[in-house]
Amino acid sequence: MSPPTRPAGDPAVHYTAETFTPAEQDILRRYVTNLRQPVFALVNLPEVVKGALFARYSRTHKSLRRLLLDEFVDDLDISGDETIDATVGVARAEQLYQRVFVEYGDDSVAQLGAVHLACEQASNLLTKILERGRLMSYLEQSTRYLAYDERVQGRYRYHRPPGVMGSRAGTRFVGDVDRMFDAYGDMVRRMTAWLTEHPDAAGSTGSSIAAKGSTESSVAAKGGDLARRRAIRAQAFDAARGLLPSASLSNVGIFGSGQAYEALLLRMRAHPLPEARSYADMMLTELRKVIPSFLRRVDQPDRGIVWSDYLEANRLAMSEFAADLFSEDEPESVPEVLLTDWDRSGEDKMLTAMLYPYTSLGEPQIAARVDQMTEAERMELVERYCGERTNRRHRPGRALERIDYRFDVLADYGSFRDLQRHRLLTIEWQPLGPQHGYSVPALVDAAGGGEAYDGVMELSAELYDALTEAVGALEASYAVSMAYRVRYSMQFNAREAMHLIELRSQPQGHDDYRRIVTEMYRQIADKAGHRAVAAMLTHVDLSEGILGRLGAEEATARRRSAEPA
Repeated sequence: MSPPTRPAGDPAVHYTAETFTPAEQDILRRYVTNLRQPVFALVNLPEVVKGALFARYSRTHKSLRRLLLDEFVDDLDISGDETIDATVGVARAEQLYQRVFVEYGDDSVAQLGAVHLACEQASNLLTKILERGRLMSYLEQSTRYLAYDERVQGRYRYHRPPGVMGSRAGTRFVGDVDRMFDAYGDMVRRMTAWLTEHPDAAGSTGSSIAAKGSTESSVAAKGGDLARRRAIRAQAFDAARGLLPSASLSNVGIFGSGQAYEALLLRMRAHPLPEARSYADMMLTELRKVIPSFLRRVDQPDRGIVWSDYLEANRLAMSEFAADLFSEDEPESVPEVLLTDWDRSGEDKMLTAMLYPYTSLGEPQIAARVDQMTEAERMELVERYCGERTNRRHRPGRALERIDYRFDVLADYGSFRDLQRHRLLTIEWQPLGPQHGYSVPALVDAAGGGEAYDGVMELSAELYDALTEAVGALEASYAVSMAYRVRYSMQFNAREAMHLIELRSQPQGHDDYRRIVTEMYRQIADKAGHRAVAAMLTHVDLSEGILGRLGAEEATARRRSAEPA
């Protein structure tokens, strides 16, 4: 089989290039591997600076290069880096690992070199492909803290696929998606005004902030007002994000080893989405400037290419088989969250695993004793193993990995984006389309925005149909708004359940994924009957609150007011 086809010419030709002054270019050349393309590696910087740069991604419209110039360079001593040019390939690295990695094939060596890679102007379809690997770290631009209707060089920030733009539906795609972004901006303003005018819905700043004396209370009151404005803004963005199409652009920071990048690129080069294959070429170019030997095999005919061909052939074979098998079947009505598989004797196995490292007995002997335990003894064992968890970051040991749960979920694409980033689990998802309907946030209806919301959903579905006829269903997914539902399965052990459910159920989280994970919690307790597991999840928050982010923003304001000037 021939390798996957790729767009001809420069893969970055369809991306917006930044401009920098000659002085800025001189600085940037020391720390980034190119000045124009949306993919580049960070080099010659302290690890803490690279991490801080990526951390800023979630709350800024700025590119990483602009962030480095505007917010970090003044705090760095760059005088010793004047002769460095990171835009030139690192030839010495090639020589250093040539013998061990290429001649001896020691894959473990590729775990020892890691890269911070900036992946900018990626569609929300592409971000899920980039973030699939377990053994990497990701930081993605957030829809909660940024207004997505801001234009760059006069254009809204969304991917314009070459295949779509060159089709008979290209002009319509731009016009309709622009209208979706217009509606998003209108909805943000509507929700901001409504939340501001309804203080009872927006929550209360509470009395604790204004109880510290005249000077402190004045500072705290200002901090409280700022916290409220930020919380309202975040809630407005949350309510409106479902209007955004999956073509919306995001920035993703990735940190991973050479081995992890190799696996990611092999998958991307076999992926049916042209954006993924084109982006893989840019990533490979930049990574080879930093860790060339680790990625030597990616495009070798007898190594990486045949591997990508294998992945592509399997995907095509399964797609054809599934299409034939279910050609006459229609989706049945199902609940949003459904526990589909669990181990009926899982809790016994978990209790056995809890005891195992503290005895000299074999597992069958321990299991036999567990089988004889009273309910009180079982709960005492769980309590002793978990200890006093004073916050949700205190997690017990690996005995909780002895038991698994599998859920089938049919929920909005926006919440899927958030839950998909949990990597210590198994997640599979189906293609995005409008066939499963969409969800409307309760706040939107309360603010009288339901009709406008429905109008965008209708526009999105009609554009999807037009693109399907013109370029096929895969790239038609760019037109699908994030409020439309997608089906996915999640399988995880009890330890990951503790992390996932406790984290995503917090009041500052998005209502959609809060609803999903709290229903998972209930089904673990009630449907699976695993009361001991549920009892260990002591930091699940089942409360309801319209402006849940307010508490977190107030805490931030209090910390800032306490900082020395």
